[in-house]
Amino acid sequence: MMPTWPTASPPQGVPPSNGYTATYPVPAFTPVRVRQTFGQSYSAPQPSYPTAHPYGPAQSPPPVPTNFQSSAASPPTADEQPRKKVEWPDSVRSYVQRSFFPANMDPAVSREEMEAKLKETIMRASEDNVLYSIAWENMPLPQQIIKQEREERAKALAYSAQAQPLYTNAPVAISKKRKSTDLEDVANLSITPPWRTGQGARLEDRVTFSKDKRQATEESADNTSKLNKYEKRQKRFNGGYVSTYRSPSPPPGDGPVVGTCEKLEKNYLRLTAPPKPENVRPPRVLKNTLELLKKKWKNDQNYAYICDQFKSMRQDLTVQRVRDDFTVEVYEIHARIALEKGDLGEYNQCQTQLKALYKLGLEGKANEFKAYRILYFIHTANRTDLNSVLADLTPAEKKDKAIKHALDVRSSLALGNYHRFFQLYNETPNMGAYLMDMFVGRERLAALCNICKAYKPDVPLRFVTEELYFESDLEAAQFISDNGGQDLLQEKDGTIVILTGKAGQTFESHKAKAFARVDIKGQI
Repeated sequence: MMPTWPTASPPQGVPPSNGYTATYPVPAFTPVRVRQTFGQSYSAPQPSYPTAHPYGPAQSPPPVPTNFQSSAASPPTADEQPRKKVEWPDSVRSYVQRSFFPANMDPAVSREEMEAKLKETIMRASEDNVLYSIAWENMPLPQQIIKQEREERAKALAYSAQAQPLYTNAPVAISKKRKSTDLEDVANLSITPPWRTGQGARLEDRVTFSKDKRQATEESADNTSKLNKYEKRQKRFNGGYVSTYRSPSPPPGDGPVVGTCEKLEKNYLRLTAPPKPENVRPPRVLKNTLELLKKKWKNDQNYAYICDQFKSMRQDLTVQRVRDDFTVEVYEIHARIALEKGDLGEYNQCQTQLKALYKLGLEGKANEFKAYRILYFIHTANRTDLNSVLADLTPAEKKDKAIKHALDVRSSLALGNYHRFFQLYNETPNMGAYLMDMFVGRERLAALCNICKAYKPDVPLRFVTEELYFESDLEAAQFISDNGGQDLLQEKDGTIVILTGKAGQTFESHKAKAFARVDIKGQI
């Protein structure tokens, strides 16, 4: 007969039952006492296998240790129960809707700030159990609360700055420059609502931040302390602490300024603040000023004074938003004077404003200044804008004398017909000759290069004088000498000639330099 082993112990955590018997050919497990501490020596008990009758009474299982912890999962606690859905009162819902009405929105407060403040307000009321007792219809909107917080913060900063002594034993550093951290402090300032009476902690105080966020916060605090030490050391050498509070500048008015100044002459000053009526001349005074400036320009020709006075007039017209025929006249006269003196910067400013004024349908010399515009783009070699101007011309405008002349100038240069170009240069209407004077030198160099290639071995200087429209032979000879051709001028049979056969590449380098890109301040 095969021997039997003692009864096996029931699984851990299951209480033994009476009459529990089992027989196994080998032991199922060996009971081991749970180790209490790490310093305790451990020795496994040796199993004993007493001989028992196969049909004898069941052996009692080994005792379970008193300190044995059951591994079975404990039932969920009350905190782990699923949260119940919060039912918000109708007054709270109405308060939220009123906060986001377009009529109640404030551009100075962003939507993100409103949502954060709205959530904070409602959560505080819920935590204090006053959600149903607050008169939400009388509660300030979140944007109003944010603006009130900013005002309180500004007042607090101003008061602390005024109360700070110049020299103290332990001074508090006040930065002369406004830092981004100061703006964040103003934006994040919280004012306790009037209905909050509890002393409970805020929701944000109970939030546990992650390790990365806490580390970033500590690093920013270290950087701020270093900056404060640096600023404190700077202020010690600057002679004490100075308040950084600045009163806000008054906002500009919505409507135009109505001038009350009666002075005819006034220097031009760039505006750094909203203009005052007592410093601005009304249109009736400006008309008298224009007549005075016309007389002074005719008699004195003092461009620096005239330009300053015209800029002052243009400024007074701009701040009063005056756009009429008189405004067009002022800009046209200033543009002509600037063109006469070669001041392309002021000319371009006037030309730009005149283009906008002509689009309003105001009367003026629109065709004259369109012709100037074409010649100007020829001077700057701006083919893109030149094509745009040509595309906008109407058939009636193309028949205008000044515009037709400008178009002929462009056509002669495109064809390389220098003979026709210099004829047009001699017949320029209005003040277009001042613009052509700016690029006639390079066209003379180009024509001279072509003459040297076409006429060999020499050509009379008088021919060049007449062909390139110089005032005299002396002026033509000076032009050739200035561009490296002094060795090409010789006297032959009592006539001064140019040795075109020996010219070669003498004028080519000067031509390339003359046709370099033109870059002008105030370009249209």
